[in-house]
Amino acid sequence: MEQIKAYLDQIAEISETDWAFFTSKLQRRVIPKKSVFLKVNEIENYISFIESGVVRLYIPKENPEKEITFGFSFEDEFVSAYDSFLTQKPSAYQLQALTETTVLSISYDDLQAVYKTTQIGNLIGRLTAERLFLLKSKREQHLLNLTAEERYTKLFKERPELFKEVPLKYISSYIGITAQALSRIRKRI
Repeated sequence: MEQIKAYLDQIAEISETDWAFFTSKLQRRVIPKKSVFLKVNEIENYISFIESGVVRLYIPKENPEKEITFGFSFEDEFVSAYDSFLTQKPSAYQLQALTETTVLSISYDDLQAVYKTTQIGNLIGRLTAERLFLLKSKREQHLLNLTAEERYTKLFKERPELFKEVPLKYISSYIGITAQALSRIRKRI
């Protein structure tokens, strides 16, 4: 609980009462390594804070080599199929724990109760959504404006932990290139 408290304290000061109500709604889940914990066409019912582990967001394909990885979440970050969570409609992608992952999850209904009951809930929700949007926007701009080599170099500088925990085939998909092209880039650098 200390990690999520430290994260939220960066956003806003939370009263003891609001904190107690919020934490009463959290449930700790341990997700085994390589487990898909949200599948395509399932409705995302949780937004989760990662205490430890790495999660991949991806679009599955019949041929696993053609899967499209479009996001990763790490320790001290939130993870969710957020569009499905907000709309309560089926997800178009999956969430997979790449390592054993421990999360603190809050359900859609419980989060709505936090918004209604606490003074700080709406502010935290809005600021967290804004951070998720900025990350998504930055990635899209990189895909449109940078070369594959620039995307790889920038990712390596900004997220070095990615290269310790994530297989290269997922990284290549994430930056929008084939595994072979990534191998050539790594040899050049």
